[in-house]
Amino acid sequence: MKIILPLMVGAAIGLVGAAQARSLDAIRESGALGLCAHPNSLPFASKAGDPPGFQVELGKALAHELGVSLSLDWIITQYQLHSAACDIVLDVIADQQAQGETHLRISKPYYRTGVALAVPASSQITSFKSLDAHTKVGVLVGSMAAMTLGQRHVSTSTFGFEVDMLDALANHEIDAAAVTPAMAGYFNLTHPDKAVRILDLDESEPNLNWNIAVGMVRPDGSLQSAVDSAMEKLKADGTIGRIYGRYGVTLQMPK
Repeated sequence: MKIILPLMVGAAIGLVGAAQARSLDAIRESGALGLCAHPNSLPFASKAGDPPGFQVELGKALAHELGVSLSLDWIITQYQLHSAACDIVLDVIADQQAQGETHLRISKPYYRTGVALAVPASSQITSFKSLDAHTKVGVLVGSMAAMTLGQRHVSTSTFGFEVDMLDALANHEIDAAAVTPAMAGYFNLTHPDKAVRILDLDESEPNLNWNIAVGMVRPDGSLQSAVDSAMEKLKADGTIGRIYGRYGVTLQMPK
């Protein structure tokens, strides 16, 4: 099964023209917080529900803090958000400029991610700067990593799905893979016989690192404050870390 990139990065997948969100009072009156997620994008979310994905688990924890249940709207393309009734989207870039025309309001960031290098255990590659014309690097087609490495004349091989890139790396078809740490961590969890080494985020590459937040569909001030408070509590008590950890993901604190 292909692992499809989720609705997580506003700069890459524009969530435009979103439906009007409800106020915190309206959400509590209805008894449910609506989350939009992709139905087939583990480790992020899965309609099959086994496992449900960290976005669904975190959405439930956030809804619980707000005193309501979680309702799910499964969307595949940005255009479906027009008719969806969701209030939040998880794992969005915590930068209002990066959101462009999404009209999403963003919470305080709750972790940091980006594009990291996955390499074989014995690899001598230490960072993006150590790549050259002799190292073949897997990249997603049209991605920022593809553009960055192309400008440096690094040899690249393009893929449509991160899992295919990681499979190619495990089979020694490429020397490194430019992937999200979440997908690489989940790959190692589900493919222990093919586990790869995930390098730390390279902070010398500003275009390949970003903070992550909750995206809110035109919230009122009360909802934004409540989401910020709830996420701070879930971060402080370790809930967020435990949820992501169940999917092989080690979180880095936002910067």
